[in-house]
Amino acid sequence: MALTKEKKQKSLDSLKSHIANQKSVIFTDFSKVNSKDLFVLRKQLKEQGCALKIGKKTLMRIAFGQSNISYWSKIKSSIPGQLALVFGIEDEIAPARIAYQFSKTNENLKILGGIFENRFIEKEKVLALAMLPSRNELLSRLVGSLASTTASFVRVLDKVRESKEAASAPATPAAAA
Repeated sequence: MALTKEKKQKSLDSLKSHIANQKSVIFTDFSKVNSKDLFVLRKQLKEQGCALKIGKKTLMRIAFGQSNISYWSKIKSSIPGQLALVFGIEDEIAPARIAYQFSKTNENLKILGGIFENRFIEKEKVLALAMLPSRNELLSRLVGSLASTTASFVRVLDKVRESKEAASAPATPAAAA
């Protein structure tokens, strides 16, 4: 069923607002994913501050063109079926991670590429981003490293202090006899 001009304009405006607010975009082929699984994916994405948009490729091309993003020629060659855009609005890497985890359990979702730091990246690079630990995990690793280094330094200083105290203590009478 053909979309009316009003519906097309509304869809185009929605796409342009998501493109304007995005930190990253992942392009996926969802042609054989059933609606129940797609609903689960949308819920996972929403919990992480991401969004999934599905629309006509022509409207997506127009939205990217009007948003001054000229990657459509690179994107177009890697789109065999239906296209869904996964927008990272709060976290740049979350869309890649969530889409990759979902594609492991549902082989019908295929990652095609993405836009990261205003550059088009191929599927392999998107998968490499998906394998990175989360921001919170990286921060906790950093804090753990700093805490262990500080604790080790304090222990070394404590040992130095103990050895100085032992060296400066007077000899006991039993040891002198």
